[in-house]
Amino acid sequence: MDLQHLFGYGGKTVVISGAFSGMGLAAARLLSQLGADVYAICRRNGRHNTLDFPVKKILYADFGSKEDLDLLAEALPDNIYAMFLCHGIALKNDGSNTLEVQRVNFLGHKYLLEKSLHKVCDRGSVNIISSTGGYDWQSHVSECMEVINAETYEDAIRWYETHPDTIASGYVFSKQCLCTYVKAKVHEPEYIDRKIRLNAINPGNTITGLTDDFNRGTSPTGNAEEGKAVIEALFLDSWNGHWATPEEMGYPLVAIGSQIFSYMSGQIIYLDYGMSSVWEFGELE
Repeated sequence: MDLQHLFGYGGKTVVISGAFSGMGLAAARLLSQLGADVYAICRRNGRHNTLDFPVKKILYADFGSKEDLDLLAEALPDNIYAMFLCHGIALKNDGSNTLEVQRVNFLGHKYLLEKSLHKVCDRGSVNIISSTGGYDWQSHVSECMEVINAETYEDAIRWYETHPDTIASGYVFSKQCLCTYVKAKVHEPEYIDRKIRLNAINPGNTITGLTDDFNRGTSPTGNAEEGKAVIEALFLDSWNGHWATPEEMGYPLVAIGSQIFSYMSGQIIYLDYGMSSVWEFGELE
């Protein structure tokens, strides 16, 4: 059996956000190589607007803008075999973009899926890049569900604005919401009735276009090297670890969205070289 047949993407329509850098770029490139018709989504103010591999179409949207998401939902093709949501931004060290982080990293996912899930074909898949930053989402389910259950985009924004302490963690809360969404929605009618699979990966420390942003956001002074040292001390030094490549996250994501994993749904897969397992086991002990 050849790889294209094994993955099942040949001639199929796939949509992928964050396709111009990092994990999303790695995933988009592999999807193209596997014969998919790739619709790649780029931010309007993105630093790149070309790709070195063939795609069906490039679409533009800022996931922090409701207006952009409305236009994007209309522009998306029908019969989407797999949707990959790989976009995200980092929290600034002064916390000045806390609300924007929520809009881009979670609310944009929720809103776009509500507007466009009907375009995903029966037995298709929705595949999300969350983060190990969303670890311990179980302890925050009630707050996350209030955002998930917000009836409108504006309702969610009002919730954020009236819960500044909850969203102060910025990136962390947005990723906890993504993890909660996967678990909460997997058997909701809009997914289970049409057998649309819903899964997420939680990457560990990965070198991407956002790495410097994360490093600066971690440092109290906004110094990237200082932030990098803090991150490595917290997550890598204990096991003499190393940073992952974008391919080490993007490739598994492509596999999860394919027919290889046709019976898997509602899962949050940690790709962190066992760090989350160490944390879990420590709590059990």
